[in-house]
Amino acid sequence: MLSLTPEIVLTGIKPTGTPHLGNWVGAIRPAVALSHDPRRRALYFIADYHALTGLKNAEELKTYTYSVAAAWIALGLDPERVIFYRQSDIPEVFELAWVLACFTPKGLMNRAHAYKAAIQKNQEAGESDLDAGVNMGLYTYPILMAADILLMNARAVPVGSDQQQHVEIARDIAQYVNRQYRAEIFTLPEALIDEQGAVIPGLDGRKMSKSYRNTIPIFAPPEELRKLVFRIATDSSRPGEPKDPEASTIFQLYRLLATPEETAAFRRAYEAGIAWKDAKEALYALLEERLRDPRARYQELVQNRAALDRIFEAGATAAREIAGDTLKRVRQAVGIAR
Repeated sequence: MLSLTPEIVLTGIKPTGTPHLGNWVGAIRPAVALSHDPRRRALYFIADYHALTGLKNAEELKTYTYSVAAAWIALGLDPERVIFYRQSDIPEVFELAWVLACFTPKGLMNRAHAYKAAIQKNQEAGESDLDAGVNMGLYTYPILMAADILLMNARAVPVGSDQQQHVEIARDIAQYVNRQYRAEIFTLPEALIDEQGAVIPGLDGRKMSKSYRNTIPIFAPPEELRKLVFRIATDSSRPGEPKDPEASTIFQLYRLLATPEETAAFRRAYEAGIAWKDAKEALYALLEERLRDPRARYQELVQNRAALDRIFEAGATAAREIAGDTLKRVRQAVGIAR
């Protein structure tokens, strides 16, 4: 096993929509915290080619790429502390993806969650062609993700529980190659899952998700933010009646952003029978306080694509140094040394 100091941690960010509160708490905030760990070297990238499996509008893809990058930086990601790049700026990723595909059993791809879900959907719809609507990008998505991970020698890969299988597939493929050539060509990655941020409730109490249309966009203007907060579903308990904070979406969201002292005070207010209107006002006030400065920074960044391009270029230069070393090792192992 390769010895790397400090340990490399890698995260891919898919540019497929406007970031929402669940993205911040579940992915961005813990990733930013990891970047401050002196024991680790953080590499974060915009997975723009991954987005092509479902997003075919060129202008939308370009817009989302810049907006997601601006959002991460506005919410605390420091390009001076991490290697921050676009996947599309690293051609070595795609060369390695082909090499890995030549070692990946088709059965492994058949078992990938996204592909199985597409097959099941077609079965339930009565489709005669079970592969209807499945493009090869979706089918081989785990191989490209494995290339992203293995190329950078990543040891830890922060992902949601729904992406854990992809890291396991990357590890399996790495082991196939290492065993074939009896050499430690690839670092074996491990999924790093933040259980606390795994499920963020949305406006209707279900998991916050764009597909449910129950999200709170991080950079919504104050008036829109307040309207969204006041749409949060509540029960029929009246002002003065004690309320269970653990059953309240308002409380669940509040404590994700509040200090322990603020959370304790809010819990006492629930036990004292806070009115739902006042609870929503408290959540809105907290969100606005936490998001006001990041919102201004985001607007500044998203309107300056040239500045973001310079950040991407610097990140790509650093990332390609690592990628070049890995690919040289791979080429030598398979017999395509240059």
